[in-house]
Amino acid sequence: MNINEKDIAQLVQAVLEEMNGKAPAKKTASAGDIPKTAKVAMLTSLEHFDIKEYPMPEVGDDDVLVRVEGCGVCGTDAHEYKRDPFSLIPVALGHEGTGEIVKMGKNVKVDSAGKPLNVGDKVVTCMIFKDNPDITMFDLNKQNVGGADVYGLLPDDDVHLNGWFADYILVKGGSTIFNVSDLDLESRILIEPCAVLIHAVERAKTTDILRFNSRVVVQGCGPIGLICIAVLRTMGIENIVAVDGNEQRLEFAKKMGATKTVNFMNHKGVEALADAVKDAFGGYYADFAFQCTGSPVAHANIYKFIRNGGGLCELGFFINGGDAQINPHFDLCSKEITLVGSWVYTLRDYATTFDFLKRAQGIGLPIKDLITHKYALEDINEALEVNLAQKGLKIAYVRKDLL
Repeated sequence: MNINEKDIAQLVQAVLEEMNGKAPAKKTASAGDIPKTAKVAMLTSLEHFDIKEYPMPEVGDDDVLVRVEGCGVCGTDAHEYKRDPFSLIPVALGHEGTGEIVKMGKNVKVDSAGKPLNVGDKVVTCMIFKDNPDITMFDLNKQNVGGADVYGLLPDDDVHLNGWFADYILVKGGSTIFNVSDLDLESRILIEPCAVLIHAVERAKTTDILRFNSRVVVQGCGPIGLICIAVLRTMGIENIVAVDGNEQRLEFAKKMGATKTVNFMNHKGVEALADAVKDAFGGYYADFAFQCTGSPVAHANIYKFIRNGGGLCELGFFINGGDAQINPHFDLCSKEITLVGSWVYTLRDYATTFDFLKRAQGIGLPIKDLITHKYALEDINEALEVNLAQKGLKIAYVRKDLL
């Protein structure tokens, strides 16, 4: 092994600092470590990404350059890939991303929660806030972040590095950014979807119906419903019934904390399905329900699962999924159901999610097993197709050297 004088000097310095009770200085990326160009998976037409290469942008005084390590594939990415509902093409997608800081502007000292930031730290972010005083970090009475811009859903510009489906992303001044160096890669990839469920459960708690001994039904066992079950379980809620039409997902729901499962494919008609849910609760209807499917039919059905005076949180309609037909008298009024809607999250929810992930793993929930497929950047088209075909749970892009 060849060790030059510079290496020896660094080793001696590290030993001396350790002997004096000082932590070794954090390794920083030199200019030579950062390439002159960056690759981006650019959605250039419906159902087709091209791998583009662009010059590395200048890092302004308030900006942070991040080398991407991974990013989850969201249902919103799939909608954009399939239909371009936001008219963004060409666009760099990916908003469930994480990576390592390689360069920082001189004004950047701390993250959005006040935690120190340095080159080498692992970070997440997806919001760019406009001038909106109602979006603040630690005020629960303020609005969610639904009105903010999102990395991965931005119009293309001369920077190009605007989404996490890339090998670098430029986090611009005014964005939220969180230091999550104490979480592993899989957990960091899951932060954004988990924050959606932290917010939903916080919304549910405002009804004063969701409690430790509540009977809770979760309808829809895709990634959102499964994470919902995990959040409930970490809160100490024991009696959870999962409803879905896929037996493999129902089996995973049990691993995440569901007590019983109901496969709607085995029951003809909503009354029979409601009876099956009631039987799963030992002859009782649910105290509270979470509707996670985005299906108008599922939304119309779920009222039948809930007891008089119960509660419902609707979070499945993240985008416009169409109208649902209910009977206001029988479904809402006569049963006096308390209904809350939930969409995205507040900044406090985002920070709370970091602790949820640690707690979920601490009690043995296989939260990281939600990521069933990992793809390199060059295979992003296949990743989206697998997501659309619902062949797995959470699909993710992961940097090739980390696969």
